[in-house]
Amino acid sequence: MIAVSGWQEVTATSLFDFTEEYAALGAKYLFCTDVSKDGLLAGPSFELYNEIRNKFPELKLIASGGVTTVEDIEKLNDMGVYAAIIGKAYYEGRIKLEDLKRFL
Repeated sequence: MIAVSGWQEVTATSLFDFTEEYAALGAKYLFCTDVSKDGLLAGPSFELYNEIRNKFPELKLIASGGVTTVEDIEKLNDMGVYAAIIGKAYYEGRIKLEDLKRFL
C-alpha cells in the first residue's frame, strides 16, 4: 500500500494500482521506497522490485530502501532496475563513491 506524510499514513491505494494509473497517463519513471527496509541496512526488496519490473517493463524503476552493499546494486542492475538510492550505507561508509564508478 502507498504510504504518505513521511510514511506515517498508509493509504488504501496499492502500489500496483497507483503505478498502473500513472503509467497509463504517461509516467516514465517510478521511484519506489520500501519503507519497511529503509534505513535498516537489511538489503533491498528484490522480490518487490522484480515484480514491478515484470508488470511495468516500460518504466524506469528507481529502487530505494535497504541498499547496503555494492552487491545489492549489482543485483538490482542485473534485474534491470534503472537506479538505486543509497543513503545510510553511504553515510556509514559501507559503500564508497569510488565503488559506484562502474555503474555510471
